[in-house]
Amino acid sequence: MAIHLISDLHLHPGEPWLGQLFTRTLADWRGNIDALYILGDLFEYWVGDDDDEPFTRDMLAQMRHFAAQTPLYVLRGNRDFLLGAGFAAASGATLLDEPHTLTICGQPYVLVHGDGQCTDDAAYQQFRAMVRQPAWQAAFLQKPLAERHAIAQQIRTMSEAKKQSDGLTDIGDVNDDAIRALLAAHPGATLIHGHTHRPASHTLLLDGVPRQRWVIADWYAGHGGYLRLDEHGVSAHPLSL
Repeated sequence: MAIHLISDLHLHPGEPWLGQLFTRTLADWRGNIDALYILGDLFEYWVGDDDDEPFTRDMLAQMRHFAAQTPLYVLRGNRDFLLGAGFAAASGATLLDEPHTLTICGQPYVLVHGDGQCTDDAAYQQFRAMVRQPAWQAAFLQKPLAERHAIAQQIRTMSEAKKQSDGLTDIGDVNDDAIRALLAAHPGATLIHGHTHRPASHTLLLDGVPRQRWVIADWYAGHGGYLRLDEHGVSAHPLSL
């Protein structure tokens, strides 16, 4: 059995190479792996399942073609938390709630996007709690599509400006206590997440027992990466055009 995991593709029409690499990767893996898991931020932003942009519809069609032969699972991220039943129907993907657990070759794994564990960023956690409320989402989705796009673009511009000025800071990484709590709730499991844009493998001691945490590579500047789960455990691999 071989499972592949990707995260933080941030697909959008302004970066054509992202769609090209995603399309080629799906074609290469279709029918050749047991399942594909996408752990959030598949899209740069998602303003609702009624989004009819050509680029978005093309990506959904590519996913549906893939899912016709290979199981496809998707977690919501901080950029595409509004993925819903319409997305699932159009893409052929199964939407998962987090934390999601699975067992591969006898080894348990727990999967999350990762933003929920960045608890040092209090301002973001307040925003996250607000936008995950059903009432907020219902009100946002009632706005005209063009207005939703404008709001998402504004948030994206602000986020990019903040990243340019601050760079990678500790506040944007996962909190150690939050990670330990998640691992304690899933004994023996290896944790896999994305979000932080810090691809790596980590070992920590929990009650004297070594535990593993893997961070999936984001897709950026013409390159990406994925994790493979098989009988040998976890391995990281690059992707590029």
